[in-house]
Amino acid sequence: MMPVLIVLNAGSSSLKFQVYDVVDTAEPLLVWKGLYEGLGGGAHFVVKANDGRILEERTWDAGEQVGHEEALMHLVAWLSQFRDERRPVAIGHRVVHGGEAFSGPVLVNDAVIETLEALVPLAPLHQPHNLEPIRIVRRRLPGMPQVACFDTAFHQSQSDIATLFALPREMRERGVRRYGFHGLSYDYISSVLQDNDPRLAKGRVIVAHLGNGASLCALHKAASIATTMGFSALDGLPMGTRCGAVDAGVVFFMLREMKLSPEEAERVLYTKSGLLGVSGLSNDMRVLRSKAGSDPDARRAIDLFVYRIQREIGSLVAALGGLDGLVFTGGIGENDVATRAEVIAGLAWAGLSLDEVANRAGGPRVSAGSGPAAWVIPTNEELVIARQTRSVLGPSYPDPHRNQGD
Repeated sequence: MMPVLIVLNAGSSSLKFQVYDVVDTAEPLLVWKGLYEGLGGGAHFVVKANDGRILEERTWDAGEQVGHEEALMHLVAWLSQFRDERRPVAIGHRVVHGGEAFSGPVLVNDAVIETLEALVPLAPLHQPHNLEPIRIVRRRLPGMPQVACFDTAFHQSQSDIATLFALPREMRERGVRRYGFHGLSYDYISSVLQDNDPRLAKGRVIVAHLGNGASLCALHKAASIATTMGFSALDGLPMGTRCGAVDAGVVFFMLREMKLSPEEAERVLYTKSGLLGVSGLSNDMRVLRSKAGSDPDARRAIDLFVYRIQREIGSLVAALGGLDGLVFTGGIGENDVATRAEVIAGLAWAGLSLDEVANRAGGPRVSAGSGPAAWVIPTNEELVIARQTRSVLGPSYPDPHRNQGD
């Protein structure tokens, strides 16, 4: 029987999962991957083999109560049909915010959960949903080891100056600082730079993680030295529904002049802004691209997104003291040919030049000439979680008794 680990990435109405073989392999090997979406009403389940073949698919009626707990138990039941071949022995979770307490992955216990719950106000769209499956597993599968892997941890390599706000010292002492996010994605990209361009692994690189959530990270010798997200996942680039960088005075205006409650203002900044807010149409770049020729607000949202990426890249080039490479990743970064072309067109000053044919083909290298190299590298946050989970559980993991019969 092969011990396997499960990787979970929970959203408000979704649960993504992957299952990895990890015995006697240098790298965790993907076996199955799947998704529960529409949780809370009309849920849909699909699971695929590592070659993309659909193994099973199911849709529940809207009236059936299928939430995260029911989805997790359905997954356990689905996996049980393979119990003579593979047995889950641990679960790794994506957790958006680890605060100052966690600079790397950690085995979950009561104290860890308590600490992570205190960080919910810093990531209200993600943290509660990340923690829910952890609680469910502790309740329904007691004794199953769980490892929390953090989007903030990768940025712990940044200098003290890079993490500071110009605020009173007592606020810094209470944890008000720049943390940065999308660290699992940046961790993966940093780990494969050597495979794509050995020079970049030792050089100055900006990674653009562009999707419904979007940020940039400056890497020097594959370590984070600066990033666009800060105290919360609101900062930096405009995103699907999040505002990105905004003058703090705007928040006071919302509270005083618009008479919004703090909760209402928070909802506007997290769920009604970004591409959706500017376009008044959609947070989906594919929709905006399809409407951009006829809808000026759709075009304006795209132009703002690209402009802010170009401006923030300029800031990060200054932090790096130069630029050797640019990497596009995330849903938009990996798939939107036009966004890559528009971003690179505005970076001629930095020596970047687009290879139009390669860009239309999706890369992997999409730059021309002898200047900084531009690449498209698909991210793999789940593999990073699998790596980190195995590392936390130690050299005897995943089955210290596997040589004693099963």
